[in-house]
Amino acid sequence: MEKFASFLVAVAVIALASYLASAYNPSPLQDFCIAIDEPKNAGIFVNGKFCKNPNLTVAQDFFYHGLKIPGNTQNLLGSNVTPVDVDQLPGLNTLGVPVARLDYSPSCI
Repeated sequence: MEKFASFLVAVAVIALASYLASAYNPSPLQDFCIAIDEPKNAGIFVNGKFCKNPNLTVAQDFFYHGLKIPGNTQNLLGSNVTPVDVDQLPGLNTLGVPVARLDYSPSCI
């Protein structure tokens, strides 16, 4: 019976700790932050980049043409990774979304 009681206490402590360690932010600072290099029209500074004024945001801020270009797979591994970061796609600044294109040669897999 003593082991069962200590087990229940352990479960209760873990449940309470899990409840208190929630990683959800109920009121985020902003929905998105389009990265710009110059602080000319900047609103705030987040993740090492100035944020573009949300009123000046255009669809091109969330689009990158380089992902449609196949990578060179003529190497030892027969594959190529094209990573995309905030410098190529400014709309990724605070979204927490990694983007990459993976290319495999037919003989790789």
